[in-house]
Amino acid sequence: MTSKEIRQSFLDFFASKDHKIVPSAPMVIKDDPTLMFTNAGMNQFKNIILGNDPIKYPRVADSQKCLRVSGKHNDLEEVGHDTYHHTMFEMLGNWSFGDYFKKEAIEWAWEYLTEWLKLDKDRLYATVFEGSPSENLGRDDEAAQIWAQFLPAERIINGNKKDNFWEMGDTGPCGPCSEIHIDIRSDEERSKVDGLSLINQSHPQVIEIWNNVFMQYNRKADGSLEELPAKVIDTGMGFERLCMSVQGKISNYDTDIFQPIIKEIGKITNRTYGENEKTDVAMRVIADHIRTIAFSITDGQLPSNAKAGYVIRRILRRAVRYGYTFLEQRHAFMYKLIDVLCDVMGGAYPELIAQKTLIEKVIKEEEESFLRTLETGIKLLDKLIDEAKKGRKTEISGVDTFTLYDTFGFPLDLTELILRENGMTADIEGFNSEMQKQKERARNAAAVETGDWITVREGESVFVGYDKTETETEILRYRKVSQKNKSFYQIVLSETPFYAEMGGQVGDKGSLSLNPSPVERDFEEGDAVLIFDTKKENNLSVHLTNALPKDVTATFTAKIDTEKRQSTANNHTATHLLHEALREVLGTHVEQKGSYVSPESLRFDFSHFQKMTREEIREVEAIANRKIRENYPLEEMRETPIAKAQEMGAMALFGEKYGETVRVIRFGTSTELCGGTHVKATGNIGMVKIISESSIAAGVRRIEAITGKAVEDLLNKTQDTVNDAKEMFNNVPDLNKAIQKTLDENSELRKQVESFMHERIMNLRDKLIAEAKEENGVKVIRFRAELPTDAVKTLAFQIKNKLTENAVESVNLSLMVAIGSVYEGKPSLTVLLSDDLVAQGHNAVNITREAAKLIQGGGGGQPHFATAGGKNADGLDKAMELMKL
Repeated sequence: MTSKEIRQSFLDFFASKDHKIVPSAPMVIKDDPTLMFTNAGMNQFKNIILGNDPIKYPRVADSQKCLRVSGKHNDLEEVGHDTYHHTMFEMLGNWSFGDYFKKEAIEWAWEYLTEWLKLDKDRLYATVFEGSPSENLGRDDEAAQIWAQFLPAERIINGNKKDNFWEMGDTGPCGPCSEIHIDIRSDEERSKVDGLSLINQSHPQVIEIWNNVFMQYNRKADGSLEELPAKVIDTGMGFERLCMSVQGKISNYDTDIFQPIIKEIGKITNRTYGENEKTDVAMRVIADHIRTIAFSITDGQLPSNAKAGYVIRRILRRAVRYGYTFLEQRHAFMYKLIDVLCDVMGGAYPELIAQKTLIEKVIKEEEESFLRTLETGIKLLDKLIDEAKKGRKTEISGVDTFTLYDTFGFPLDLTELILRENGMTADIEGFNSEMQKQKERARNAAAVETGDWITVREGESVFVGYDKTETETEILRYRKVSQKNKSFYQIVLSETPFYAEMGGQVGDKGSLSLNPSPVERDFEEGDAVLIFDTKKENNLSVHLTNALPKDVTATFTAKIDTEKRQSTANNHTATHLLHEALREVLGTHVEQKGSYVSPESLRFDFSHFQKMTREEIREVEAIANRKIRENYPLEEMRETPIAKAQEMGAMALFGEKYGETVRVIRFGTSTELCGGTHVKATGNIGMVKIISESSIAAGVRRIEAITGKAVEDLLNKTQDTVNDAKEMFNNVPDLNKAIQKTLDENSELRKQVESFMHERIMNLRDKLIAEAKEENGVKVIRFRAELPTDAVKTLAFQIKNKLTENAVESVNLSLMVAIGSVYEGKPSLTVLLSDDLVAQGHNAVNITREAAKLIQGGGGGQPHFATAGGKNADGLDKAMELMKL
């Protein structure tokens, strides 16, 4: 069976068992602060399991795109070095929410594996939870008895809590699990060593392929367990491992999922897979990582230096590094693999084909950027090696090694490889120490302590913000959060008009005020609190406040800041109008890649492959502003079936997970799926103005814009600037012409000043050479000047050049130039040494560093030339006294 057939057979099997087949959720998670990436099949059902979302279908199955590189599931460093770890993988899974339980889950797993896939029953093993006396939990005899229908007792293995008890977190749903393992070794190997002894021993050919989790308990905050009223089945089967087992391979990378990619890598790099272990590892790394990178981009996550984007950039650079080091690739090449990746996976995931051009451009630009980084790092490392050799050292310090890694992005293992080639080593202990210091700094900066939820009353939270700006409400629960010696509270309300940050739109601000009874008492302090932000967490609107109301059991009025809401709505609707206008002007290849909408401005990221011209920007603005003037009313359709919305031409975003019903927002011909807040009619916006256009990644542009009052303020400020400029030029009729004339005159004057300065430096050079002194066989020129730093540098090198014009003098010359200067009140120091003095161990950087302390400054440079700047001009004379050999 091919991988495509295996994937489809799984879905078909569970469809035959009355499961709803749902599409994969995006691999990149946008609205869950606890996760950056989908790392398990259950992620998209998390809110159902927690009880925050209703159960639409009691039985569900899917094939889910997953990514594991950090945290609990950190597989990154294993990838490529073994045969079965991956960054991106597919998780086949089936779920039951309060419907079937252990019996059906186990029986269907056995039926699918042995009857549909025809796996050898004698190669299969099952594990069951052995129990935990400390928690008063016995062995999972129920699961064991079900397995006994299919497996002999010796192949039903007791597993400990680590392997056979699954928990969502410190609190929440949990329960025992039963793993299915397969032994794919040869018959000869199996006859020598019983597979039983290799279960959960990290053997590459005795592996877990399917885990059945039986969520039957709830872990309370005090650590105790209670039975769940509605039990959940959550299963996950690694697709790549399953394909290896079905296709009779001994490595995931030998299956038809990876082999076409690996063969293409071999073709591009002129290598053959299987001939050399180091190149094999590199090819496996690249074949794995290209899938991760491509799917992340299709799901809306571009490589960057922050959060999820940093993870993707790190994975991409790891792949480039392996290609550079082991496949000798000095030019971008991974982007060329997207064609074959689309052939392999485009059928199951058509978003790959739809986004192919963008994926290729992003990867190519990232490759080229990192290859430039590698070149820079090699130059810096070569310099460190040269300096170490001059000092007869064989080790590069941990500080220098970490600086290469952290500041310049140069990989440690590549540093070690180059050092070995030069008979040197890196101070790994020192490197690890610097790494630990950085981690501690990051940990201290990000440390968050979150208290348990305190329930005030039971109930569901309802959002009414599309229709109301204030509402009567009650507090359902709250908790305290502490970070960086600050603390605040999170509150969940029974009914809220506050929009929670989502889909690029910022959360509402406002207040929560007691509904006082005038008869009983006056309004007192603590009866009202400010809500400074609203976030989405596990599908709940969480309101952030610095203090709790005095009486959390009371009834309150929740009221948003209507002025900020209106400004945000202006900007959000303007975003829709600009999106449509961009597609009209630039072409239908334009698709939204991200957005940020706040009361002050809007930001819109979109696919486009070149800088917009001034004329294109004007045309986009004109179209959007025309639609504002035409005052199209808001047409809102809240519970529209997704299929109908698509028939209506509603724009959807790649990387977004939509339910079966969606909210459609239409203004004239602009139709989008959107959950944000909008104006009642486009005329409310007033006007939109694009204030910047830039590139944020290969094939992705960004515009920033303002609306309404902000445009008015900008126009007034711009007009004031123009009027002020006209007054400076005596109200000339043609301001541009007057400015150009002034620029031309200024350019001519600069040339004259440069000529005068050059002549002055040449005269000063000759004078200083004539007055030079000999000190211990060294020609020393020490001088205090009043020159800018660039002129001082020119003077120093002109002196050296003049003295070395004669070849004989050049060989025998020992020279030190030491210049102190004060220019515009700022002191500077400059030291130049001849090469022979550097060879003797003298260093211009050390000389200037010590002297710079007296002018309250610092600097740097190279052994033969260094400069320093400072703040204290009064210390210059004493500093110059220290500028000596």
